[in-house]
Amino acid sequence: MFTLSEPLTDTSFSASSTLNSKVERLMPVAKAGRLGRLRRGIEKEGLRVDATGRVAQTPHPYALGSKLTHPHITTDYSEALLEFITPVTSQPREALAFLSDLQTFTYHALDNEWIWPGSMPARLEGNDSIPIADYGTSNIGTMKSVYRRGLDVRYGRIMQAIAGVHYNVSLPDSMWQALQTLEGEEHTAFNDYRSTRYFALIRNFRRHSWLLLYLFGASPAIDKSFLPSGKLPQKLHTLDDETYYAPYATTLRMSDLGYQNKVQEQLKICFNSLGNYVNTLRHAISSSWPDYEKLGVNVDGYWQQLNANILQIENEYYSDIRPKRVTKHNETPSQALEARGVEYIEVRCLDLNPFDPLGITEPQIRFVDTFLLWCLLSESPWISDEECDRLDDNRRLVVERGRDPALTLTRQGEAVSVAEWGEQICAEMMTVASLLDAMEEGSPHADAVSACAPALQHPDLTPSAQLLAKLHDQKVSLSELMLMLAKQQGDTLQQQPMLRSRQALLDQLVETSHQQQHDIEEANQVSFNEFLDSYFTQARESRLAALSTAGGFP
Repeated sequence: MFTLSEPLTDTSFSASSTLNSKVERLMPVAKAGRLGRLRRGIEKEGLRVDATGRVAQTPHPYALGSKLTHPHITTDYSEALLEFITPVTSQPREALAFLSDLQTFTYHALDNEWIWPGSMPARLEGNDSIPIADYGTSNIGTMKSVYRRGLDVRYGRIMQAIAGVHYNVSLPDSMWQALQTLEGEEHTAFNDYRSTRYFALIRNFRRHSWLLLYLFGASPAIDKSFLPSGKLPQKLHTLDDETYYAPYATTLRMSDLGYQNKVQEQLKICFNSLGNYVNTLRHAISSSWPDYEKLGVNVDGYWQQLNANILQIENEYYSDIRPKRVTKHNETPSQALEARGVEYIEVRCLDLNPFDPLGITEPQIRFVDTFLLWCLLSESPWISDEECDRLDDNRRLVVERGRDPALTLTRQGEAVSVAEWGEQICAEMMTVASLLDAMEEGSPHADAVSACAPALQHPDLTPSAQLLAKLHDQKVSLSELMLMLAKQQGDTLQQQPMLRSRQALLDQLVETSHQQQHDIEEANQVSFNEFLDSYFTQARESRLAALSTAGGFP
């Protein structure tokens, strides 16, 4: 059987000649230490739950600082949905160490509560059992809260209680410059070149993200309370009195039970170019939708949603990957992209790993880094509407039946098994791993690919299969297993020593963030109506036009 630790002699598993050529030409630069390392930041979500495994109804702990202004500890949709944000670092272990300390610090502030380790939510008691996050009385805080009310009236709160890991990655300028020279694109403006190539990476990611769903999906089951209607979808089976599951599913979080939206499906967001992407988003935040109009916006002085458009704001768009750029004051995400190009990408399809207190491991990070660079260095033609539909079908099949031995996907019009296609990708990734490992001690990227690849031939090694096996073997419900893991992981994290400097930093940020929120609230000078009108007036502006008037890009 083919193993990644053996030499790649079979041409069916060899990397493309173009990929090999790029890696060979970049290798001397990497060995000389002039290629630079990938930089990443991790955003990890996790529900606070009580001792019975139900969503906590308590406010975000004051001892954690202000969720509006704290740079590292905040909330996502719900008051109970914690979000931990690491700084950007070039070393995975540094990011994980920071993430660990954030959770240790948090546990010291929790009173008989735990952080839920799974992506699918804890025991629910209807829609209203998920409290919407409250960000205070400032205009920006009110906007955040109203946006979440809008998500409630549009989709319900239950979908918003799903958690995951968002993984942000950027390539260093030195790597982009080396690629630009290698590809003979020196005449192209650097920001334009980088944006174009990031979109090429994104297109290949969309073609092959099913591999990440298969290898790292860890949500094949849900608590019955997640479906308050009591209707059992055909794809699900009953495990016990409290749990539904799909026998071959990898990540129900990414299925039509999770972050899916029928209205957004009609947008047909195009990742072929930055211009198309930005224009489609701008259309979505400017175009009303009849069903949302019926819900009302400002009803008798109560804001139900920010507006009745297809998207209230750009963040409402759900995607497994996004091009990103740090925004400036009074600038939307798409305006930042339009003005200065893509700065990094955000991978959004990763489930929480319920068996690890951090939700993500270093080998997984190394694998994803290798996968992303493989997506960049491989040929990436534009995606047609027809291909886009096939890609959606492949993802759906892996989400719902990824471990089914009879499953086949469609590749260039032909049927191919998950194992065959996945092994071919992993074989090519080994070539890319050698490039990344040239800048490291040992071979952490190649080791990560080698460690993950056996799951393609042995689905029982995947996290989704391991989770179902534990449920069957221990004869417990999903919520019972997750609560058990939450308490074990909480004990581990609470007893873990923190760096003294990081403890001091986080202590200081509690005080600083509360003061910052107070200052923002005191600075309110216009009504919320005026604030919102000004925001959306600016959001509809093209920053390309503004830059052209000002004489070009800065």
